[in-house]
Amino acid sequence: MRKIAAAILFFAFSACFLAAQQSADESAIRKVMDEQAAAWNRGDLAGFMAGYENSPLTTFVGNTNTYGYQTILDHYKKSFATKEEMGALSFSQIEVRLLPASNGAVEYAVLYGHFHLARTAHGLYKQDDGYFSLVWHKTKDGWKIIVDHTS
Repeated sequence: MRKIAAAILFFAFSACFLAAQQSADESAIRKVMDEQAAAWNRGDLAGFMAGYENSPLTTFVGNTNTYGYQTILDHYKKSFATKEEMGALSFSQIEVRLLPASNGAVEYAVLYGHFHLARTAHGLYKQDDGYFSLVWHKTKDGWKIIVDHTS
């Protein structure tokens, strides 16, 4: 009987720990999103890009595929050349799905939602509203975007 009680307590504790870790991971991802919006709204593209993994494999999928952190940053600089073209960014309808590995550890996540740009000018990028999905990787530096699909 004691072994059964110990096993039940172990599994209950494990479930509580897993739920707390998942909540912490989701909160950390949402915090990065908040930081990105704040950086964008200051006109700070480098700060916005801090949410992306600095890797040549980081990918932006839009009308075309853009590969590499620096290439994506350069694309943003060209598409949103002025603060007026950047405007104010807001996110809504955000949903986070954590993707646990077979051992239960969460290393990846998918996030999707809606964006809105309130702005007074348009440069190369004409769209003010759309949907996006992001693939996140939990790195030693925190959660980072590795794939951004925005339409």
